[in-house]
Amino acid sequence: MAYIRCMHRTQIYLPSELRQELDIVAKKEKKPTAQVIRELLSEGLRSKHKETVGEALSKLANLGVKGGPPDLSTNIDKYLYE
Repeated sequence: MAYIRCMHRTQIYLPSELRQELDIVAKKEKKPTAQVIRELLSEGLRSKHKETVGEALSKLANLGVKGGPPDLSTNIDKYLYE
């Protein structure tokens, strides 16, 4: 997994149970807790993004529109997300 070189310190509050689970995973995987958090966030965000793209494409397909704008292939993000 590639990370951007510049990292920003972020502080969050976690419920005790969640923090305990996080510590268990970090010890089991022999990784620093911060690395486990970064990996879990990356996985979660990738998963969320895939769902969002899939939902947008599904909505677009369900419109049943034939034809479309001539610049659709070059401006697909504009039409999907605006």
